[in-house]
Formats: sequence, structure tokens, C-alpha cells
Amino acid sequence: MKDTACRAAVVDYGAGNLHSVERALARVGFAAWRAVRPEALDGADVVVLPGVGAFGPASRRLREEGFFEAIRAALREGRWLVGLCLGMQMLFEESEEDGTHEGLGLLAGRVVRLPDGMKVPHMGWNTLTVARGCPFPLGVRSGEYVYFVHSFYARAREEDTVAWTPYGVRVPAIVAAGRVLGFQFHPEKSGEVGLRLLRGLAGAVGRS
Repeated sequence: MKDTACRAAVVDYGAGNLHSVERALARVGFAAWRAVRPEALDGADVVVLPGVGAFGPASRRLREEGFFEAIRAALREGRWLVGLCLGMQMLFEESEEDGTHEGLGLLAGRVVRLPDGMKVPHMGWNTLTVARGCPFPLGVRSGEYVYFVHSFYARAREEDTVAWTPYGVRVPAIVAAGRVLGFQFHPEKSGEVGLRLLRGLAGAVGRS
């Protein structure tokens, strides 16, 4: 275990909700800071990609400001990447939200609109169903509630899906592959369950 706090760089690309994310990370022991430029990722153990908003403008801004390559470089250097809500969707290859837009391509799959007949956005508390063991212990159990706000979801591979939530289809709610982790919901708004998930992340990072 490292003898210092895990260090988290929260990417600021104009997608909002940063303060509550930073506060939740601090509550579970992270030393967190806001990364406005790609060079601010240096020194972080974890890169956190939050987000509220539309995929296209967010993807374009990340790419134009050099974050796409900086995030990929951080992974090559052995650091962790965590995507929250829109940030999780950014982990995939592309999205169909208002056209076709390129994602980071770190996980195979496409982001598509929630099925017809379902109220959009999917907003509020919904249950998790654990599909498989996570590469690192998160402490999540089937039947626990977390908080969602989204209109699109990722068609992720089964082997990358740790947990899903029912909303017309099985919506991947937690995805993981190597040191890439994504939450479709907002852990920072999900009470004790969300904090427990972030503590699990801190513990995994600290052991790595």
C-alpha cells in the first residue's frame, strides 16, 4: 500500500459536475485536482473523466485540447482511467448522439439511444445487477441502488460488463477492462453505495 493519498486528476472539459466529483473523491481519501490542460494529468494515479451533457461537443473539445492522446498516454504509463456518466460513454469507440462521433476507443462498443417507449432521460435511482466479478474489488452487490441521468447507453461487450441496470434493455452500468473503469451512473450522487465504489477504487489503486 502506498503511504500517501492516491492522486486523482479530474478532467475539466466544460462538461460540469466537477465540484461534487472532487468532493466525493476527497471523502474517500483521494488528493484530487482539476485538470484544465493535458499536462495537468502528470503525477496522477487516476485520471477521472466526469461529464454531464452531449457526446459530440465533449468529444470534440477533448480531442482539440489534446486530452485524447494525454489520456491514452497515461494508460500506457500504467495509470488508471475512470469515466463517470458521459465520461464512461467516452471510453467507447463512437456515439450516435446527434450524428456519429468518435470516442476514446478504449472499450469496444457503440453508444446508442435508450429504446423507444422508455422515458428519456433515464433519471433517478435504479438497481444494479452484478454480472461478473470485477478485476478489482468494488464492494457492490446486486439489488443496490445508484443514481442515473442519461439518454444514451453503451452497447458494451459482455466480458467488459461488471454490472447492469434494467431500463427497457440491460444497460451496462459498470464496465471494466484492465485499468479502465466506467460508471454509467453518478457515484458522487449515489450515497453510501457510490462512496463505497470509490473507496474500492482507491484501495485498488493503492495496491497497484
